[in-house]
Amino acid sequence: MTTTIDDDKTQDRIRLREMVPLPAALTVLGLLVVYAITELTGNSINAVVLAIVVMVALCLIRVPVMVALIVSALLGGLHAGLGIEGSLEAFNGSLLIGAQVGLTYVMVGALAVALARSGLLEMFARWVSRRAGTDEQATGKGVKWGLFGLFVAASFMSQNIVPVHIAFIPILIPPLLGVLNRLRVDRRAVACILACSMSASYLLLPTGFGAIYLNEILLPNFNEFGAAYGLVGTPDMTWKAMFWPVMGLIAGMLFAVFISYRRPRDYEEPVVGSTLDVEESAPTPVTLRPFQLIMTLLALGVALFFQIAFDSLLVGAMVGFLILTVAGNFRWNEQDDVFTTGLLMMAQIAVIITVASGFAGLLTATGQIDSLIAASADFIGDRQLLGVFLMLFVGLFITIGFGDSFASVPILAPIYIPLAVELGLGPLAVMALLGAAAALGDAGSPASTISLGATVGLAADGRHDHIRDTVIPTFLHCNVGMLLFAGIAVVLI
Repeated sequence: MTTTIDDDKTQDRIRLREMVPLPAALTVLGLLVVYAITELTGNSINAVVLAIVVMVALCLIRVPVMVALIVSALLGGLHAGLGIEGSLEAFNGSLLIGAQVGLTYVMVGALAVALARSGLLEMFARWVSRRAGTDEQATGKGVKWGLFGLFVAASFMSQNIVPVHIAFIPILIPPLLGVLNRLRVDRRAVACILACSMSASYLLLPTGFGAIYLNEILLPNFNEFGAAYGLVGTPDMTWKAMFWPVMGLIAGMLFAVFISYRRPRDYEEPVVGSTLDVEESAPTPVTLRPFQLIMTLLALGVALFFQIAFDSLLVGAMVGFLILTVAGNFRWNEQDDVFTTGLLMMAQIAVIITVASGFAGLLTATGQIDSLIAASADFIGDRQLLGVFLMLFVGLFITIGFGDSFASVPILAPIYIPLAVELGLGPLAVMALLGAAAALGDAGSPASTISLGATVGLAADGRHDHIRDTVIPTFLHCNVGMLLFAGIAVVLI
């Protein structure tokens, strides 16, 4: 009888640990203790710091990203004195911006599925699979490095030559997951390749998204807030300023591929109900007729033209989808099925981007971003090296919360430029500091499009975790290398 009672108690303890894992409980307890100590000692935590730390902590203990964003945002708003009504008003007031971007990604997802139905990628995946063969020692390495080169090239082109951002990932990656599994490739290495390459592309090359970041955001903010200090920037300065920070990204990517994740990794069988199952259940043509090939290429060209001409990825994706519809790549009555599949594929990104915009809006409404930066400036004093690395770290912290480097530049510029001038930095160093500080955290943020896009492609079969396999690896390898290279370069320029 006693044995039975003891067994029941043991089972209850096991079930309790499964419901609330020990790391999660310790993390929550630690946050509560730190918060209580700071409040009791009169050293109130900055609301922005509190919100971002709580958001990251919740994500690390496997709370869904959307829930973590909402909870941490409301906590930050309440701590800043906005009240529940004011916090909700600030949160809801910024959702529209994210909803517009989310709608674009849904349309891009539909275009991606329509392109997948053309059979081009299936033919390419079969060709790669044949090249991989069955002897890993004979051909595996060549195919593996060829795929890595393909991922780098596609990532670079997606930001500049054919600026579709992350839309290429759900088109290109899922058909190749079987080949990657046969080659025993660690998908964390692929996530780092995608994140570092996409970030490096728009930070260095002044076309596509790079033209927006370098010439339409970084340069105008540099000139606007640097004019009072005699700083004048030119377009040719932008890529020179970002060269060494980008080399840090490349170094982080190489470290991930050759050191951190070089060992083979085996994955279990596909998870039932995964995205890959949904896509493989749909009929895909085995052969591609010349007319379909021409119409597929035309759809890509027209989508690119509309995107550039009207500055709207939504319109370009919609027109491309309609062209593929009449091309016969799938039956007319299958349009709803194709669009729904694309919606399911991109729904997570669309929802998280929408919520992340509310999170960023609420952080701005607290009015404590400027005080965070000002407090950093007071701590720095005239110590140049400390000041450079602390400003980079604060930029990393803010961009992790926003999930968007494009939005961080206007926030940092009014404070960083005067502070950098006081530290004795030259024009090129000031521009490098501002550009790198805003870019840090774009790769590796739980809510950034780059991190979410990598997960959508690599988790198509349900065997890749967003936080453990994308966010943490990309955060470490993309940001640490960039932080070190940018800090040293700014001091030496």
